[in-house]
Amino acid sequence: MAVSDEIRTRLEAAFHPFRLEVVDESDAHRGHSGYRDGGESHFRVTLRAADLAGMSLIAQHRAVHAALGPDLIGRIHALALDVGS
Repeated sequence: MAVSDEIRTRLEAAFHPFRLEVVDESDAHRGHSGYRDGGESHFRVTLRAADLAGMSLIAQHRAVHAALGPDLIGRIHALALDVGS
């Protein structure tokens, strides 16, 4: 399964978002640190979910990282998050 699909699956299961976008931005980082041939190293995620309401920004980011899990986070070089409720 592609990393972007794993991100989507885990976030949908954890938060039941009403908006979720997962964009692989790896090609924009070609030649930079962390880039891997084939991409799947740099991602931008936009997530809107009621479950995030009332959380501070840092708590939201921690919740996303927890939902993704250390195994998946370890395979991602860069993860830009735009989260909220």
